[in-house]
Amino acid sequence: MTLTGFLAYSAALGIAAAIPGPGLTALIARALGSGFRSALAMSFGLMLGDLTYLTAVVLGLALVAQTFGMAFLAIKWLGVAYLAFLGWRFWTSGITSETVEAKKGRGGLVSSFIAGLAVTLGNPKTMIFYLAITPTIVDLKTVTLADYGILVALTLVVLLMVLVPYLALAAKARGFLKSPRALRALNRTAAGFMVGAAAAIAARQ
Repeated sequence: MTLTGFLAYSAALGIAAAIPGPGLTALIARALGSGFRSALAMSFGLMLGDLTYLTAVVLGLALVAQTFGMAFLAIKWLGVAYLAFLGWRFWTSGITSETVEAKKGRGGLVSSFIAGLAVTLGNPKTMIFYLAITPTIVDLKTVTLADYGILVALTLVVLLMVLVPYLALAAKARGFLKSPRALRALNRTAAGFMVGAAAAIAARQ
C-alpha cells in the first residue's frame, strides 16, 4: 500500500466514525448515564469490533475481491442506498433526548466493553464501511502483513481521536446534548454527511 492509500483510508474511517449512528448513539448514552470511564471502556469494545471487521475483510474478502467484482458492486449500491436511508432518518427523526435516556448504560467496565463490541458487530453502518467502502479505497489484493499492521494502528488512532471527544463532551456537557436544538443540529449535520457520503460512493468508479 502507498501513503496515499493509508491517508485515504484514515480520512474515510474518520468521517464514517464521526457520523452519528447506533454505535455513537450508544456511546453518548453510556457517557450521559454512567460517566467517562464506563464510556471509555465501551469505546474500546467498539474499536475491537472495527478491528474484527477489518481483519475479516483483509483475510476473507481479498480472495473474493479478485473473482467476484459484481458482488462488491452490489454491496456498493446497497451501501449507497443504506447511507441515503440513514440520512433521511436522521433528517426526519434522528437521535432524541428520549432515545438517549432510554439507552443509558448500567454495569461495570467489563459489561461496557462487551456492550461496545456487541453494538459494533451488529451495526449495519460499520458493516457497510468495511464491506462496501474499504474495498474501494484499499486494494485488498496487495495488502501485506505489514500493511495490515499499519491499518490496525491507523484504525485505533483514528477511532480514539473521533470517539474520545464525543464521550468527553457527553460526560461533561450533559445538559447541552439533551437540548432539542442541539440534537436537531446534530441530526441535520449527520444527515448531510450521510447523503454526501452516499453520493461520493455512487460517483466513485
